[in-house]
Amino acid sequence: MKKFISWNVNGLRACVTKGFLDYFKEVDADIFCIQETKLQEGQIDLELDGYYQYWNYAEKKGYSGTALFTKQKPLSVTYGLGIEEHDKEGRVITAEFENFYFVTCYTPNSQNELKRLEYRMEWEDAFRAYLLDLNSKKPVIMCGDLNVAHKEIDLKNPKTNRKNAGFTDEEREKMTILLDSGFTDTYRYFNPDKEGVYSWWSYRFKAREKNAGWRIDYFITSSSLDDKLRSADIHTDIFGSDHCPVELVADV
Repeated sequence: MKKFISWNVNGLRACVTKGFLDYFKEVDADIFCIQETKLQEGQIDLELDGYYQYWNYAEKKGYSGTALFTKQKPLSVTYGLGIEEHDKEGRVITAEFENFYFVTCYTPNSQNELKRLEYRMEWEDAFRAYLLDLNSKKPVIMCGDLNVAHKEIDLKNPKTNRKNAGFTDEEREKMTILLDSGFTDTYRYFNPDKEGVYSWWSYRFKAREKNAGWRIDYFITSSSLDDKLRSADIHTDIFGSDHCPVELVADV
């Protein structure tokens, strides 16, 4: 049985001052992934006893970035999608293990006035093709901040957010296509109708106090692993970022 954690820390250095290491030790995950590290190499030295560390940094300083910490050494680790235009922002790390691939992803945000929506659509197609290629070899466990609330149940105010980044018809449709191509949204697998559980809240308008949130952080797995899934959780009681950690336990 393995426990996996994913957390958009929205700046790791800030998160470390808010209890990141305490939570990391307490949760004792087999693999722990973070997104939006906002770091360059050498800007932090994390002492994580018993873990191998893998980092992917954005070219732009203080922006994006991902990391993967694992107790078991992977067979191999790759960074990005292997497509130059998509690999400058440190968004993807893939670790290969004997029985599965593990991918952490920080999906590009479509931004205000959807100025990056067109790019986001290109990214979605490239990333889905990448996952399908991996899945043709062995099952995939993918986690991260995917910057989309898939269904109306996945955010507090669907009607007023219909044309906003993260809840456009276009972004939601890409998630549907991904799931329909042979993948499982693990939280919904266990909680098909559960409402009011979110993973991100705006820092404005006291959104977290009011639980006016969005579920945009996921564990997505190859459908062939459905019978190996044991639980999926969202740790809304953990602070330190505008996102909270999400968890998957699977018998892989």
